[in-house]
Parts: sequence; C-alpha cells; structure tokens
Amino acid sequence: MEIGTIIAGLIALKFIRFPFLTAPIAFSLWYMSMDLTPLLFGKIDFSYKEGLWVSLWFGLAVLLASYVIDRRTEEDYVFWGYLFGMLAFWGGLSLMEAGSEFRKAVYCLINVGLMLMSVLLERRVFLVFGALGVFGYLGHLAYSVFKDSLLFPFALTFLGIAIIYLGIKYQRNRALIESVILDFMPESLRQLLPKARVRG
Repeated sequence: MEIGTIIAGLIALKFIRFPFLTAPIAFSLWYMSMDLTPLLFGKIDFSYKEGLWVSLWFGLAVLLASYVIDRRTEEDYVFWGYLFGMLAFWGGLSLMEAGSEFRKAVYCLINVGLMLMSVLLERRVFLVFGALGVFGYLGHLAYSVFKDSLLFPFALTFLGIAIIYLGIKYQRNRALIESVILDFMPESLRQLLPKARVRG
C-alpha cells in the first residue's frame, strides 16, 4: 500500500506541480520504515532495538534525499520529507537506551547539531526536534542531580524559564544570529546550502 501511494504521488507530481502532494509520499515513506524491519532481518519477531535502528537510518536517508531535492527546487517540495524524516530519525534515536552518561551527552550534542542545522537549512523542524532533545537531556540532568531533593521543582522551573527565554531571544535576533554563523562558514560550505526562497 505504501509503495502504491508513493508511485501515485510521484505520477501526480509529474503532471501537477503542487508541493502538498509530497505529504502523502513522505507519510508513506515514514510508515514504510516500520514495515521494512521484518523484511531486512528476514523475520517477523524482530527486536525493538532492531526496529529503532532501521527507523534511525531510514529517517537519515529521507533527510538526505530531502536535502538533495531542496537544493534543486525553487518551490518548497521537501517540507514534509524533512518532517517525517525527522520523525523517523529522531524518534529512533531518542527511544534507544542511552545507558551511560557519556552516551546521553552525545545524544544531547546531536540535538544541538540539529538546532544548528535548522539555522543553516532554514528549517524550523530541526530546531523543534533538537530543542525537545536538549530539553529532555537537561531534564534528565536536573532529575539526576536534584533527585529526592526539595530543589528539584526549582531546578526544573529554572530550566523551563531559561529555555523559553533563549527561544524568545533567538526569535528576536534570528537574522543576526544566522548572519554571524554564515560569516564564519567558508564559501565552499555556503555553496552547499539550499537556495534561498520564501517559505510560508
């Protein structure tokens, strides 16, 4: 069913250049990532961990394909690809058992990287998922440090206020922050960024 939806969507896109037609294609790709696991491992009773790894790599492939298309089109045909690609990638990454504190810190760094990618690619979906991941990690730290302490609600409240404050500051100074980041980038990397376009 997913393959049929994707083929039908691609045929419709060939005749009707309407960006929203990519929504069912991207949704079907995301749903397909859940059906691919038994096919890849050759068994129906696959483990939860195997499913998460397939989701992560499949989401990464969809994000990469969306980026390639993003650089070649004037209209925004890849919003849904980025969204469902992030759902598969970030969902698989976030649901994995981190285990050690080092792996949890790496998870936080990956989410910080997603927030940086949102500035470079001008895609807020990266910022939303990255901020959720960072907030989750900081919440874990607050719970671990202040566990069974009366200071825990105060630490959590301070953390929430700090994130809201940083979000407001970023929104007000977004153009300046983006220009500063772009100024530090070499010209060769700037050429890899998607073409500027008006996004709704």
